[in-house]
Amino acid sequence: MSKHVAAGGGLRADALGRFDSVVMAVAGCGPAYTIAVTLPALIAAVGVAGPAVLLYCAIPMVGIALAFRHLGRLDPNAGAAYAWVGRSLHPFLGFLSGWAVVVSTTVFMASSARPAGSATLALLGLDTSGSTLLPTAVGALWFLLVAGVVMFGARISAHAQTLITGAQLLLLVVFAVAAMAKDGNAADFSLSWFGFGHFGSEHTFVTGALIAVFAYWGWDVTSNLGEETRGGRRGSGFGGVIGVLMVFALFTVFTIAVNILIGTDAVRRSPDDFLTVLGDAVWPGWGGRLLVLAVLLSTVATLNTSLIQATRTLFAMGRDRTLPPAFGRLHPRRQAPWTATAVVATVALVCTAVTLGSGAGLLADALSGIGLQIAFYYGLTAFSAVVVHRKTLFTSAGSFLLVGAWPLCGGLFMLWILAQSVTELNAAALTIGLGTLALGTVPMLASWFRGRSYFQPSPLDPQRAQDVDESYGVTGHDPTRAASGRPDELLTDF
Repeated sequence: MSKHVAAGGGLRADALGRFDSVVMAVAGCGPAYTIAVTLPALIAAVGVAGPAVLLYCAIPMVGIALAFRHLGRLDPNAGAAYAWVGRSLHPFLGFLSGWAVVVSTTVFMASSARPAGSATLALLGLDTSGSTLLPTAVGALWFLLVAGVVMFGARISAHAQTLITGAQLLLLVVFAVAAMAKDGNAADFSLSWFGFGHFGSEHTFVTGALIAVFAYWGWDVTSNLGEETRGGRRGSGFGGVIGVLMVFALFTVFTIAVNILIGTDAVRRSPDDFLTVLGDAVWPGWGGRLLVLAVLLSTVATLNTSLIQATRTLFAMGRDRTLPPAFGRLHPRRQAPWTATAVVATVALVCTAVTLGSGAGLLADALSGIGLQIAFYYGLTAFSAVVVHRKTLFTSAGSFLLVGAWPLCGGLFMLWILAQSVTELNAAALTIGLGTLALGTVPMLASWFRGRSYFQPSPLDPQRAQDVDESYGVTGHDPTRAASGRPDELLTDF
């Protein structure tokens, strides 16, 4: 019997379609939220060279997305990186990859409640300057609403995401088109913004790259939903690649608009209000309000995908007994991991309350710490894809590029960013990033000493997956069999 069946039933198969996967990937990146929170930090780090950082980080990020897609086609697994790294590199690395996903998403949710509340109050015309309690309380209410939606399962979450993300993208695209048609007040467009000439001792590429890695993060929620996506292996990871390309275009256009319309100095002077300044530069009077509305929609959508990503990873870990099996329990009717959702939501709200009196500095440190964890598990997953497919890399030029070279370069880039950033970040960021990651060794070793079967994995084998498909009358990598309850037990084959 497969492990997910033994745990009391599987996740709801066929809950999501390919379009839903793309929506989830874009929502996971949170375009408007990222523009509001991350763009000021990126400009402070690299000045007018923001487009260059976004471009040169998007290229390896697409390689990471390809790695997730290739692994998802072999093994659609709610644990995603947790399962794949464990089966291809080492179970310890796999567990820490899953732990990095859970910790980073939880820290992100705790740090995003206040921006959601601030955006809500700003739309109501209320001044919250100098106040943290009211915005945090309103943000916590949004988070509880999101947790309730996630409790109802992936299908309800997908419907809600389609509405929220569609409205957000419409606002951003309309605004981006208007911004590009506006005459510049601060500078003229320059191709040098995409080069390396603006980097130096004051503006370093490494610092900007870690911020950009965080900016692109979130699309991999589609891989955690692989068991709930129609088409099983073929549908897995498709949205991630499309999502990275879409948010790259949006981030780049908005960064160029900032350089042209208001200049980087205006962002440095008032990073919290730069959206209002940018909005008024395009549509005086109400442009800023439209962007704030987009930020609110984006924050709610990203809270949703972050909670989904954390709970699906915890569900997979509970199903494999590497964490308490209660995390592997599903709601009998909704087929959603309700225990994991309740625990993550509670921890995130507690962390939000603990950081109630903190300033913007802690938020910046949290984002940097999350960036370290993202680079860690993204890099390991990319290496996993290369290791798993190593015997087929030289069968064609396409396989060598898309399955081998591009993911490998993406993994090496993440490893380089991780190593370089450790020497540049302060103690708070390192504690959030590496300290919380190190805590994962405690449950990992406890599970290992109990002799869980996760630590004696069956390696991922592309040929075996194809043979199993053919034995059930499925050709190639297009199985018609539902992701849940498959007799080959490839979902958790430990």
